[in-house]
Amino acid sequence: MSGGPGRWADEHAIVVDLGFGDAGKGVTVDLLCARRRFGAVVRANGGAQAAHNVVAPDGRHHTFSQFGAGTLAPGGPVPTHLSRFAVVDPFALAAEARHLASLGVGDPFALLTVDRRALVSTPWHQAVNRARERARGAERHGSCGMGVGETTAYALAHPGDAPTVGDCARPERLRRKLVRLAEYLAEYAGGDEDSPDVEECLLTYRAFAERVRLVDERYLPELLAASPVVFEGAQGVLLDEWHGFHPHTTWSTTTTANPLTLLAEAGRESGARRIGVVRTYTTRHGAGPLVTEDPGLGAALPERHNGTHPWQGEFRVGHLDLVAHRYALAATGGVDALVVTHADAPDRMRAAAGVAPRWCTGYVGADGAPLRISPGAVPDLARQERLTAELLSARPVLDSMPDGPADAIGEALGVPVEAVFSGPTREDARTRTGAAAPAR
Repeated sequence: MSGGPGRWADEHAIVVDLGFGDAGKGVTVDLLCARRRFGAVVRANGGAQAAHNVVAPDGRHHTFSQFGAGTLAPGGPVPTHLSRFAVVDPFALAAEARHLASLGVGDPFALLTVDRRALVSTPWHQAVNRARERARGAERHGSCGMGVGETTAYALAHPGDAPTVGDCARPERLRRKLVRLAEYLAEYAGGDEDSPDVEECLLTYRAFAERVRLVDERYLPELLAASPVVFEGAQGVLLDEWHGFHPHTTWSTTTTANPLTLLAEAGRESGARRIGVVRTYTTRHGAGPLVTEDPGLGAALPERHNGTHPWQGEFRVGHLDLVAHRYALAATGGVDALVVTHADAPDRMRAAAGVAPRWCTGYVGADGAPLRISPGAVPDLARQERLTAELLSARPVLDSMPDGPADAIGEALGVPVEAVFSGPTREDARTRTGAAAPAR
């Protein structure tokens, strides 16, 4: 990072993706935790659908889902705290812990603290999620199929019946909630889905509650007072439940709002540095608008850790979309610093396909007139759906990307660039200085 570790002293960090996800939040958190010791990585949105790839310099690779991406940091793993805003899947968490253990992380569950108020995502939620997505046919939303959104929707509709992490230590209470979930699945799916076994799930959830430390609302404020933490966002701002392009969005707040809320509750709202992450080109996994999409770029920019997903669909590639990323900056209230990943991509494009890298500076609507987009002042899904319809028929205005893409992106977005990745590991990161003042 520019200025060395001292630049980050006594500050909490919030890492947010300024695209549709997959920009490099994991490697950014890994780099931060390698440069200094944080008290924890805090997950403040999303759940098991997150997929943050980290490749250590020694070649070990892990796709972080619920564990924080500081787990492979040099000097020992940085603990993970799953806040009340996280959606916790104990089955997926156990699988992730096994893989981390195979990489040499001793007792991964000992690294976890989990807020008792966090929702639990179950196999019933996953089954209903997948049934809904299949029923949409060609109109699929691009769900990850993990049931995270269904967990949130069920909790909003049935707040007294929604399983929480705290329930995992109370088997009889949890059994009643799981039985109601089984009835809900049977009613929705009409018998097309096999219902999971309640008793098997109870055993898994009880084991989860015994292996990790369950905490109450007093824990996080004490943690924030004791040492700086990194808030690791999930997905991207352009998928936000209120600011994303509905209905191809997530049931999660993907902006900096949740971390800032948790900090404010602890009386520390002014002690955080917001870090936005972008690629040198724009990607999207699954359905929804991608105005700059260019299928020809896929051959020049192969993905090692992203591909066609059975539920999300294909991994799509487009030219860098400055319009979309400026929209994301406005939606999240600005950031203080920028991390640019895949800085080697423009050279790879030239070498593999003879393609000059370009970026999008504007949109043209279906009527041929310039199309300008901005976030709404209040939550309005009907407005966002109309915006989606406009974007699906919009065309990009493409210009040649200047040399030195990382600095050019920082200048175009008005945010200082503090780290640039030209490869998949923290050793591939270098510092950049001299960008514009922070966007506010």
